[in-house]
Amino acid sequence: MTKTTTPPITNPEDRNAVKFGFTPQAEIWNGRLAMLGFVIAIAIEMFSSQGVLHYWGLL
Repeated sequence: MTKTTTPPITNPEDRNAVKFGFTPQAEIWNGRLAMLGFVIAIAIEMFSSQGVLHYWGLL
């Protein structure tokens, strides 16, 4: 089995490109959306004084 490496992203325009699949750009967007979701979950807990699952009525 040959191991292929992905070249680093040096062009800033390519870094923000929306590409699907297991690409570095997709992983960057995945991380950004995960951070956004985490901040939203903390804000819901701070402003409603209950957990996210309680806020949505799942518990």
